Amino acid sequence: MTRNELDEFADTVEEKILVADGFDDAIIGLVYDFGVYRVAYDKAKMIAVLTEGDEPMSESEAIEFLEFNTFSAWVGEGSPIYVDTDLTY
Repeated sequence: MTRNELDEFADTVEEKILVADGFDDAIIGLVYDFGVYRVAYDKAKMIAVLTEGDEPMSESEAIEFLEFNTFSAWVGEGSPIYVDTDLTY
């Protein structure tokens, strides 16, 4: 699912769909969870975004950053879901 597809879908539902800024390339889909749509992200792709960006982090720095600032963050009902698709990191 692309960010454009997500935005188009979001226009058709009443609730706001929360996203993780800067990680559009890691979106893998939507989950309908207890009456709320939640964006699902691939954790490995999120790590790749941080290790391959303009100011690349090491893999361990990216994992630590995401675990502290993103994966464990609760931003309310509809918080994104982070999926392990690659268990090698």
